[in-house]
Amino acid sequence: MQTRVNKVAGFLKDYAMDALLVMQPENRFYLSGFTGDAGALLVTAGQSYIITDFRFIEQAREQSPHLELIKMETTLADALVDMAGRLNLHVLGFEADYISYKFYDTLHKKLGEVSLRPVEGIIEQLRLIKDKNELETIQRSMALLDEGFKYICSFIKPGISEREVALELEMFMRYRGAEKTAFPFIVASGPRAALPHGVASAKTINTGDVVTLDFGVVVDNYNSDMTRTISLGSPSNQIKQIYNIVLEAQLAGLVAVRAGVAASAVDKAAREVIASYGYGEYFGHSTGHGVGLAVHEGPRLSLRDDTVLQEGMVVTIEPGIYLPGTGGVRIEDSVIVEKEGCRLLTKSPKDRLIEL
Repeated sequence: MQTRVNKVAGFLKDYAMDALLVMQPENRFYLSGFTGDAGALLVTAGQSYIITDFRFIEQAREQSPHLELIKMETTLADALVDMAGRLNLHVLGFEADYISYKFYDTLHKKLGEVSLRPVEGIIEQLRLIKDKNELETIQRSMALLDEGFKYICSFIKPGISEREVALELEMFMRYRGAEKTAFPFIVASGPRAALPHGVASAKTINTGDVVTLDFGVVVDNYNSDMTRTISLGSPSNQIKQIYNIVLEAQLAGLVAVRAGVAASAVDKAAREVIASYGYGEYFGHSTGHGVGLAVHEGPRLSLRDDTVLQEGMVVTIEPGIYLPGTGGVRIEDSVIVEKEGCRLLTKSPKDRLIEL
């Protein structure tokens, strides 16, 4: 992790700042390994620091031995005032998209002549490409999803509620090592499958319902994400038709993924398939996103993101069609970007609409 800290310190001169305050939890963990609820990092060109209170002192000492530990006696703002004087700081950078205006105002008043400089994306750019250890952890997180999907297909039956399915799925994966869910599970059945983010409700799943299952877990701080659409018995012909269209689009997106390709090109590959069948207006979200310490992180596989994919990135491919009042289909896999293509991390069956 010292190497990561050194890389961030190397950006300080480029942004004409003496130090960078890091508070966003995923960024803080990425540079420190610290998992406590309260703490901040101060990265300088020389020594870097972790600041926390009495509750987390021993934890920080154990998890972040490469950082100098500063015990926060009162508030973080007061600790920063003391450090600014001790380190002769003139310009302090901060994560513009994380800290609140209230905290910014407090710092501005207490730091006096120290200038505050908003910056974005420094650490997030480093996080885009995962190293070997990160990829191994993400693979373990993803593997739980395949286990969970196989199990939940044996559990779902007519008369059970969406919430019961979500709870059973969560418990199954937590017993097998998941720390928590990556997000509230989407279990959307029947007409509710037309809701792209139809979080599990009290609705009963009935024979003939299509069911969208979008779920992910956290293992050793790293997220996973997968979606499969199944049906309870035989669904309508229209649902069968759009399933095949979405599958074709998803496979086109997967084929488009490789190092050197723009994220927008992957989105285009999947989107054009759906549009060619006349369902373009029913696919209103991006084709995918990055996955790592956050379940939704860069790059975004959308028409507006021209980020060039690089080896070691982990992204999702998840096109969908959503028909209000009827239902919907989404198929999502997470993959590692490689030089000549991509490697599937989620391998649950999808070549046909599974009818339970």
